[in-house]
Amino acid sequence: MKICISAESTVDLSKEILDEYNIKTCSFSILLGDKTYKDGDMDTTEIFDYVDMTGTLPKTSAVNSAQYEEHFNKLLKDYDEVIHISLCSELSSAYNNARLVAEENKHVHVIDSRSLSTGIGLLAIYASNLVKEGKNADEIVELVKKRIPFVQASFVVSTLDYLHKGGRCSSLAKLGAQLLRLRPQIVVKDGKMNPGGKYMGKQLSCVEEYCNDTLREFANPDLSVGFVTHSHATDEMIELCKNKLKEKGFKKIYVTIAGGTISSHCGPKCIGILFINDGGKI
Repeated sequence: MKICISAESTVDLSKEILDEYNIKTCSFSILLGDKTYKDGDMDTTEIFDYVDMTGTLPKTSAVNSAQYEEHFNKLLKDYDEVIHISLCSELSSAYNNARLVAEENKHVHVIDSRSLSTGIGLLAIYASNLVKEGKNADEIVELVKKRIPFVQASFVVSTLDYLHKGGRCSSLAKLGAQLLRLRPQIVVKDGKMNPGGKYMGKQLSCVEEYCNDTLREFANPDLSVGFVTHSHATDEMIELCKNKLKEKGFKKIYVTIAGGTISSHCGPKCIGILFINDGGKI
């Protein structure tokens, strides 16, 4: 039986990683004024330039039911089953749109990742490895769902402007962060973006403190794979995060750039380390 692993472009995996694990994607849309782009097919610095110029965030559009139907039907020409791991249902209509299509096709299985970005990517890679092990679709869905609560997805943001413009941060919190030079941590938990630690001072030292705190709090990682995901962070920030994961003992460390949908919410120079915190025992 041939099984395909699928996700939306919000999985934030490079073409090389998608090819390595045979993960297929369908794209969100990004609207910059009167121009529409496919998420993943644009340089996200265009988003930051657009916000600087207009003072407004771009609009993002989830994959709709018709697009999912086309995507799944195309995959089913070459595969017997499709397992689709979707962006958190709390953050987007994507999961519900995909679920409605799957209800009409017994060969499509849709999972709510309860996560975003390479938090989804971690689950998709795990599912891909299960396919290689010869698990059937029902077994893979069950095993992936068991790992969802253990996905550690967090970031430290350089600015609260984007979260404020998107209604996820109050004006008072934004002003306080600016005055105190705070760089807050955002933690994805229970399908929601929640405030975490608050770091003060130079950006590089804030990123180091964030990494130390995260690896201390989530001290039972599956060391097979970890991610450093960023929205055009500096080389020094990226290298620092990579070294922290290396010191912890991660065997594979992927560095990925957040796509348009995620970058539209987090802004420039946001960076995070992501891994599954279950010791690799599920």
